[in-house]
Amino acid sequence: MTRVVLSIGSNLGDRLARLQSVVHGLGETVLAVSPVYETAPWGGVEQAPFLNAVLVAADPACDGHAWLRRAHEFEGDAGRIRGERWGPRTLDVDLIACHQSGQGRGDPEKEVVARDSNLTLPHPMAHLRAFVMVPWLDLDPDAELTLPGGTRRIAALLAELEPADREGVRLYERTLES
Repeated sequence: MTRVVLSIGSNLGDRLARLQSVVHGLGETVLAVSPVYETAPWGGVEQAPFLNAVLVAADPACDGHAWLRRAHEFEGDAGRIRGERWGPRTLDVDLIACHQSGQGRGDPEKEVVARDSNLTLPHPMAHLRAFVMVPWLDLDPDAELTLPGGTRRIAALLAELEPADREGVRLYERTLES
């Protein structure tokens, strides 16, 4: 079984409907859906605020590359055009972390670490993004992420960010339906 943490975001068009399209598209593989947050844009490009959420999904048929293909399909269906880096987007679906179940009964789950031309896991920028960590903590207060220096708790990584970054992530009045 492969379990994945996905960060979804949109700042163009019907933002909430675009996020909802991912939840619906994943169907019964969705295990948990965070609250929705409205967030300040990240990366220095002047643009409208984003809606962001985090999903946890599991599918025995998907490895990291299959999850990435699904993410790209959702983005394509939403009309995403890859233009300016960190610029406006109809839909962004990022693989944050992927965990593979052990081979035997009772074997612990292991975080997948991948570094190839198409896929980097865990997401190399997740620990710098409050809009990923805040909703992820809503789903799993004990969440951890593997970084080059070792595994770190998401709560500790979030606490290390500038207060303005954390304050730029505000609970949105509407939620996603799972």
